[in-house]
Amino acid sequence: MNLRDLKYFIALAETRHFGQAARRSFVTQPTLSGQIKKLEEELGVALFERTKKTVALTAIGEALLPHARRTVEEAEALVRLAHAGREPLAGPLRLGAIPTLSPYLMPLVLAPLQRRHPQLKLVLTEELTGRLLERLRHHELDAALIATPIKDPELTARALFEEPFWLALPCRHPLCTQDTIERRDLARLELLLLAEGHCLTEQAMKVCRMDASARSGAQADLRAASLDTLLQLVGAGMGATLVPALALRSVGTGVVARPLELRDARRRVVLVWRTSFPRTEAIEAIAEVIRANLPNTVRALGAGPQRGARRQAEARAAHS
Repeated sequence: MNLRDLKYFIALAETRHFGQAARRSFVTQPTLSGQIKKLEEELGVALFERTKKTVALTAIGEALLPHARRTVEEAEALVRLAHAGREPLAGPLRLGAIPTLSPYLMPLVLAPLQRRHPQLKLVLTEELTGRLLERLRHHELDAALIATPIKDPELTARALFEEPFWLALPCRHPLCTQDTIERRDLARLELLLLAEGHCLTEQAMKVCRMDASARSGAQADLRAASLDTLLQLVGAGMGATLVPALALRSVGTGVVARPLELRDARRRVVLVWRTSFPRTEAIEAIAEVIRANLPNTVRALGAGPQRGARRQAEARAAHS
């Protein structure tokens, strides 16, 4: 039994006419008839009841028809995926992103990416950094957008941009009108943070020189699951927080955002993937589109792969 015979079976089942099925299959009628008979002999059952005027499916033929269709469809899907593998800028690419980045970055780049590479289909996932890296290592994702350094030699990271942090304050906070916000001002803030597991939490505490063990009071118990919720708490006068520049459009009523003139008040966003992943052209295409569509509130980076890519670079050099 082969796929060709299953296609003949499907064609005859749908047309109920040997001549029409043969024309649809681009073979002669005797050829199609002989292959159907061969298939019936292999399966050990009659698929059709034949008379001089009619062709009808038997009960077992009716039962086998959906399976034949699924088998042919799966085989065709396998061929399509293989073709996509030969064309790195075609087909699905599974991309993950952290929650403090995805809602603000992806709307800027999805349409330009579709226009530039219409055959590339992103499958997006939004999860915390640890889970994204775990899924990347287990081949459940092809690439991920994160904001933490990567030290895994099996992973390659491409720096995309640096994103400054802004200070979000209740509208009547004294720092709203202060000319310059200094480090000691941040140390005295009632800082609101995201829930544990968000890399932004550790980054904000580092910028503010805050020790987790020193946090107390109501702010220590207020942990939001999203930046939008955090900003709503700021607007309600519950405290202040640090906001990445791309998320500034989420700043609503009752909140004032102030820039921070501090060298470390920023994060570096990178695109990371397995060093062994074969579709590097697709990765580079995504990186290029992201850099080309960034607002002027962030600084695009054109750096090459970080240390984790050394093995890949050496392999390429050896074959050049």
